[in-house]
Amino acid sequence: MGRKNRRNAARIEAERTTLIQLPAVRTADYEQTVVTVTSFSGFTLRKVLYTVPSRLIGQRLRVRVYDDRLEPFLGSAPLMTLRRGRPGPNGKYGHVIDYLHVIHSLRRKPMALLNLVYRDQLFPRDAYRNAFDLLLERSGPKVACRTIVEILMLAHERACEAELATVLADDLAASRLPDLNDLQRRFSPDPAALPVVVVQLTPLADYNALITGEAT
Repeated sequence: MGRKNRRNAARIEAERTTLIQLPAVRTADYEQTVVTVTSFSGFTLRKVLYTVPSRLIGQRLRVRVYDDRLEPFLGSAPLMTLRRGRPGPNGKYGHVIDYLHVIHSLRRKPMALLNLVYRDQLFPRDAYRNAFDLLLERSGPKVACRTIVEILMLAHERACEAELATVLADDLAASRLPDLNDLQRRFSPDPAALPVVVVQLTPLADYNALITGEAT
């Protein structure tokens, strides 16, 4: 190795005198583009549909495209990090879906779930997908869509996605349909367990005393 290096030593030394300091910051390892969020709470980039929170509908986002992720910005404010998606085989569109972004829209039109092209990616865990399949089989499309959308909304509102999935898996193992009312009771807060908060308002006369310096 030393002999090979010595063979090029003269040329290396000639170049060394012209080298400059490395830049203080790393060079950009991303591409940047601008997208518009549609009424479906998403945007399409390079044949992949990404969902974002519904509050961004109609906004133009500046997106940094990395090899493994996307970083959308609203103005100069970073919003989130999205997993980089890839188109499907034969040029089919890919999907990167988060049910938290679209559940409010689905709650208004639950039957839309039936024909969503990205329906399977909407379910955050297998238990939700399997519960929906069982509901379709035994209860029909209307009841199945309404029930699973409410279950997803419950997982979102009560931040109990994992715990709720465990209960659904237990029901499926016993070949039981999910009972929405029972799930709502189980994962809703118990009114008896909520603390009673008593707020005592300070008389306005006390503020007047502070302003005038008459407080004792």
